[in-house]
Amino acid sequence: MTGNMNLAVPSTDPTARWRDRALSPEERAHALIAAMTLPEKLAQLVGVWVGASDEGGDVAPHQHDMEEPPDLDDLLPSGLGQLTRPFGTVPVDPALGALSLARSQQRIAAANRFGIPALAHEECLAGFAAWGATAYPVPLSWGATFDPDLIRRMAAAIGRDMRAVGVHQGLSPVLDVVRDARWGRVEETIGEDPYLVGTVATAYVQGLESAGIVATLKHFAGYSASRAGRNLAPVGMGVRERADVILPPFEMAVREGRPRSVMHAYTDTDGIPSAADEALLTGLLRDTWGFEGTVVADYFGIAFLKVLHGVAGDWAEAAALALASGVDVELPTVKTFGEPLLRAVEDGTVPEALVDRALRRVLVQKAQLGLLDPDWDAVPAALAGRRLDDPRELRGSVDLDGPENRALAREIAEQAVVLLRNDGTLPLRGPRRIALIGPNADTPTAVLGCYAFPVHVGSQHPAVPVGIELPTLRQALAAEFPGSEIRTAAGASVDGSDTSGFAEAVEAARRADVVIVALGDRAGLFGRGTSGEGCDVESLELPGVQQQLLEALLDTGTPVVPVLLAGRPYALGRAATEAAALVQTFFPGEAGTEAVAAVLSGRTNPSGRLPVSIPARPGVQPSTYLAARLAGPSEVSSTDPTPAFGFGHGIGYTTFAWTDLEVEQAAAATDGAVDLAFTLRNTGDRRGSETVQLYLHDPVASVVQPVQRLIGYRRITLDAGAETRVRIGVPADLASFTGRDGRRIVEPGELELRVAASSTDIRLTATVRLDGPVRVLDHTRRLHADFHSS
Repeated sequence: MTGNMNLAVPSTDPTARWRDRALSPEERAHALIAAMTLPEKLAQLVGVWVGASDEGGDVAPHQHDMEEPPDLDDLLPSGLGQLTRPFGTVPVDPALGALSLARSQQRIAAANRFGIPALAHEECLAGFAAWGATAYPVPLSWGATFDPDLIRRMAAAIGRDMRAVGVHQGLSPVLDVVRDARWGRVEETIGEDPYLVGTVATAYVQGLESAGIVATLKHFAGYSASRAGRNLAPVGMGVRERADVILPPFEMAVREGRPRSVMHAYTDTDGIPSAADEALLTGLLRDTWGFEGTVVADYFGIAFLKVLHGVAGDWAEAAALALASGVDVELPTVKTFGEPLLRAVEDGTVPEALVDRALRRVLVQKAQLGLLDPDWDAVPAALAGRRLDDPRELRGSVDLDGPENRALAREIAEQAVVLLRNDGTLPLRGPRRIALIGPNADTPTAVLGCYAFPVHVGSQHPAVPVGIELPTLRQALAAEFPGSEIRTAAGASVDGSDTSGFAEAVEAARRADVVIVALGDRAGLFGRGTSGEGCDVESLELPGVQQQLLEALLDTGTPVVPVLLAGRPYALGRAATEAAALVQTFFPGEAGTEAVAAVLSGRTNPSGRLPVSIPARPGVQPSTYLAARLAGPSEVSSTDPTPAFGFGHGIGYTTFAWTDLEVEQAAAATDGAVDLAFTLRNTGDRRGSETVQLYLHDPVASVVQPVQRLIGYRRITLDAGAETRVRIGVPADLASFTGRDGRRIVEPGELELRVAASSTDIRLTATVRLDGPVRVLDHTRRLHADFHSS
């Protein structure tokens, strides 16, 4: 018996107008809406949180502490909009999960009179969040690569795996710009610069959408700017910070990535919750930027309008506020868009036209995904042609972590390793004795962020195997240095206060030729880790007693190489200047320890660059490089925010010379462009990559500007002794900012274009001038400099 025979499409009228693929998705949606009752309409605007069956049976509603799970038998006759996380709720074999989802989709379609299946969504922050799927590096590592093309390839691979098992939508990427590194979700972000975030996130969107998966931009907007870096806290910022720092990544992704979904943020800004912000979700997102997809609620976010924000008196008011503002789908489960909204529409409180507006967007998307087609098949590609009557035959037959995925995960991890300093100790040349110290030295999950399946879900099922290979740093070093004697000692736990292990660690260090000390975080959720959602911190000191352990090792006199496996930047105290070398990684994924070992041995020439600044002191937050002059060190303040290592910093095992700057056009109109060129030469003895970063400094402007901001970058790889001429065209649009009247403008005047290896390492400076009147820009402005090398 084939899958198609087992899971047939319900016998609905194939001649119905909304089934006609010759019509546009909009026409099909309009025809279907005209045939639906109000309960049927509302059913398409909600999801149900479920978990797939590891036996291949129907999905089951997820038991969670926020809400009693609904009864599917009561819901399904009216239809169902979405299935929430069928793979990402409990561990399930991928093939059996796909079968479970397919059977559930057939059940959903058979239960409603139109035969419409649900749209299934999943998390994909650092890979498809499913048991056995590849755990890629976290987004902060994507930023460290400064390589959008590589991240586009990764997202396409993630999307193909999701699509193959029947998933339609991915809740990624995160476009929040880091404003305070104490925030627990820093690991989920791409960095502290909006241009870097925008370019990398846009590439991710393009990759995911190319695989047929609906990409979801989040969290719109301002979530990362919460006061004191606390999760789900109020946001206090002015219109210019929002317009010039928070919103540009979303604008870029909407324009260039063409995502089909956006998720509202939990937070309120200046008293207006994002879920109830019509100016944001409709006025800006749709009317100005032209977004045509669906706006989905962050989990329970509509209910939070009542219980957390206090702007709604009951569930119906919360639903009305969100719907009117532009939220189309309630996730993760039905609450306010169910019975409360039904009553509000029936009594005339909420116009049915608002329901139809949201429904049209949902049904257009389902039409685009093929879910309204007359020949829709519940069986996904991974199960096509398989016998589905015996689930035991399917177990283990779908591989979501194949060799190509693992190779890609390793490539990203290698490009994301940042070498912060090196006195010549690295690369290691076959040391006889290595002391491997630290709480992350022999911990398999030390490379994973909080949304990686083994941490996010697997930690609640300790009896279930991890599902993927996670070599520890000890194992990776043993493979990389087979001739070395490696002695391992934890010394301390990640966040404990016990120092009794220091003595063993110090003794091992004294007997070694070099000390590798593996420090950093343990990812978790809501206080169960030191990094991750709800794991905010009061200072950027290393968790627990790790700093004291590090300093005890520095005191031994043996060369010490700290390796950070972390979700955020930490102040490293004396190690910033006294360590033999410093290696920074941000949860580098399943191949992360192998990537670190390859950098330590020199087999890989490190090329990562910091997507966030490394603070010199643990208590200087909030502080990013993107700051005005008043935010810098001052004689009238006793605190100094100067970082130990600035945004964009990173070194390798070769050197580069930057010479022969030529400003080919030093002046232009405020609607023109300037051009410059320089020569980049690899002056070392091995092939390597340099990341050319272009910063803009505006010395005089009508409103306060950051001292400098990134407006372009290009990663360039050269053989030893090779050189290239790098030419950069800079449109005047990149000098724009939000003026006093709230409009985006370009002002005439003198500017500095700084060609740099990092925000703290300016190599060449070009002074240029813009002439003419103040020019007003809109969302169609140019967003990128043109880089060419030959």
